[in-house]
Amino acid sequence: MLEIILKLLEVAAWSGVAALGFGLLFNIPKGTIVTVFVLGFSAGFIKFALLKFDVNVVLATFIAVLFVAVVCVPIAHKIHHPPVVFCVPPVIPMIPGYFAYETVLSVMNFIFIEKDPSKRLILIDSIFSNGFTMFFILISITAGISLPMLVLRKSTVKKVED
Repeated sequence: MLEIILKLLEVAAWSGVAALGFGLLFNIPKGTIVTVFVLGFSAGFIKFALLKFDVNVVLATFIAVLFVAVVCVPIAHKIHHPPVVFCVPPVIPMIPGYFAYETVLSVMNFIFIEKDPSKRLILIDSIFSNGFTMFFILISITAGISLPMLVLRKSTVKKVED
């Protein structure tokens, strides 16, 4: 059990570092660096903890991104920076690069290399499985970030804090 918790903390720390790296790449204000790291850490911890409990990767990603988006709006209002500063960098490491890579690799093998019909059928399955997983993760990221931003506008957040 301790080993699992340490592994989750390690992966979450790397998620925070990745979020921080993207934040620095996008020139976030210096006063927001710690907040972006903590949000990236939290998002990574939530996503990978849910994956440990056998939650689907699409749903785990959606819940982690939704958490970041819901938390970043009041934080942005309190620190006086746009919510995008806090929402985008922690979410970028959740982009499904592995599934995109596997999709493209399967397409390339299907088109250029494999001639055996049974192996081509396996590649078609891989193309669709990885491709749709990638697509739905991207949709969950988009929905998870935009819904709270639309619902929790500045006037709504001011009413919550008062």
